[in-house]
Amino acid sequence: MIKRWLAQYASPFALGDMGIMGMNQRNISYISRYNPRNLYPLVDNKLETKRIALNAGVTVPDLIGVIEFQHQVTGLLQLVKDWPGFCIKPAKGSGGKGIVVIVSHDGQHFIKPSGKPETIVDLERHVSNILAGLFSLGGKPDVALIEALINFDDVFDGFSYEGVPDTRVIVFKGFPVMAMMRLSTQASDGKANLHQGAVGVGLDINSGKAIRAVQHNLPIRFHPDTGRDLLELVVPNWEQILSLSASCYEMSGLGYIGTDMVLDKFKGPMLLELNARPGLAIQTANGAGLVPRLRTVEKLGRKATFSPEDRVSFARREFAAEVQQSMKTDPPMPEPS
Repeated sequence: MIKRWLAQYASPFALGDMGIMGMNQRNISYISRYNPRNLYPLVDNKLETKRIALNAGVTVPDLIGVIEFQHQVTGLLQLVKDWPGFCIKPAKGSGGKGIVVIVSHDGQHFIKPSGKPETIVDLERHVSNILAGLFSLGGKPDVALIEALINFDDVFDGFSYEGVPDTRVIVFKGFPVMAMMRLSTQASDGKANLHQGAVGVGLDINSGKAIRAVQHNLPIRFHPDTGRDLLELVVPNWEQILSLSASCYEMSGLGYIGTDMVLDKFKGPMLLELNARPGLAIQTANGAGLVPRLRTVEKLGRKATFSPEDRVSFARREFAAEVQQSMKTDPPMPEPS
């Protein structure tokens, strides 16, 4: 049934009519045009992102430590020994590459979300690979960040398998234009990475309620591991998440960005990272194209000035699910048979 739908409607012309943005259009018309190259280091380096976020009063995960040089690698155990769980990530990584999540350990056995154990030697080898640039943009030498785990909010029980779900919001000229939640699965090894098999749930920009869910670009209704009905998902603190995302425009100076937010049980919404080249799968998760929303914002003109609160109100009004549905002319994508 999906194949028939794709064959009938998903030609390049049909996708253009639906407002689906492709890679070339994203790169030329939005990233190159609205993201000054000199500001890329602020978001390409997660240490720099932490710095500007803290300066702007935005909550971020606790930093346990940084390993910059090979001779520091053997100190990894000393860094993490008092932390029940932690995350190792490259400062300049992208697309979730190089991230290792440890949910528990006894100093000898380090358990990943999948239940697979790692040794300290395994983790030290991984950190060495990070320093060598194996996961960094352009393969350049990197540094390893060791961060505390997010305290998983109980409101998301059953929606994610082991890992912490995050919310990606595309922000254009300070306006939150489209959002989705990424839910980890057993296939994605506890990481919210769609390319590795995580679930993407499109969210109503007005309410934070689920409107559609996909895995491997195909529509699904229930989480593949927990069986939870994904359309029951509602993200709490939604207005605060949108406001934080919108404020990242002033914080970074970048006009077209992806903001990745998580909800901590004790600290509330916090910023994981910013992305100056956000992927396009968010359109599949929402069953909608980005282009019409981006053009709506562009029509406001360069001289118009809005506060973050004004931009959030505008987005919630203009891009609400019911408003977007009333404007649709394309047939709905069917559920898998």
